[in-house]
Amino acid sequence: MKTVILFLATNLAVLVLLSIILQILGINQLHGLLIFALFIGMGGAFVSLAISKWSAKIATKAQVITQPNHPVEIRLIDMVRRQANAAGIGMPEVAIYDAVDINAFATGMNRNNALVAVSTGLLQAMEPDELEAVLAHEISHIANGDMVTMALIQGVINTFVIVLARIIGQLVDRVLFKNEEGPGLGYWMTSLVAEVILGLLASLIVMWFSRQREFRADAGSAQLVGAQKMIRALQRLKSAHDGQLPAQLFAFGIKGSKGSSLIQYWFMSHPPLDERIEALLKTVDS
Repeated sequence: MKTVILFLATNLAVLVLLSIILQILGINQLHGLLIFALFIGMGGAFVSLAISKWSAKIATKAQVITQPNHPVEIRLIDMVRRQANAAGIGMPEVAIYDAVDINAFATGMNRNNALVAVSTGLLQAMEPDELEAVLAHEISHIANGDMVTMALIQGVINTFVIVLARIIGQLVDRVLFKNEEGPGLGYWMTSLVAEVILGLLASLIVMWFSRQREFRADAGSAQLVGAQKMIRALQRLKSAHDGQLPAQLFAFGIKGSKGSSLIQYWFMSHPPLDERIEALLKTVDS
């Protein structure tokens, strides 16, 4: 789940930064609220997407395999190359990052310029067939264009958030601060606070999409290497001790996080492992 939370955190930071800069310059007043919102909303999402590989490498200290020498590296490169060819995408960069947790993630600007990274904990804990299934899951994310779709969804959501935040800012400025002379301090402060709060609430939609894409990636893995391999990989994850990716990367990992309540479930980037295993078992039984 690494890459979704990193994407969301980067997106929110870029969104707020661009908003502050353009408010200071008064550009939102010159070109109209909707154009302003579209520019910042879509811009923030696609800037986050454009730097997703770089930021993921920085956050995890992942080391890209350029000259595979170790048998494990050779096996990783070979598996990813075969799966990328089968999925019809360009060969991604393959990296390893040092972490005890059992996890992996994929990110990148497009299907032919992506990154697949696995943790040292995953390499130590999983059998070759399980590793193959996890890699196929990540390759399926790339082949499905999940990051681009997420950027589009996030861009649209950003646009609505910015518009609503500024409407709230104007109402507070005029009703509570009695300001009739144009945007004042109340407007700027309220709109920025509302932007952050609405952005967090809007992330529910992104998290819902993220959960759906996990089911699709599991199904894609089943098509590439077989459902049983993916089921065994998920069972391995279920039995393993919970590991934590950097918070900003949770949503792009293979495992995700647990949620014990309905509210927690709404904010989960991944469905519970039991649900994912059950969905795959249905494909085997059918």
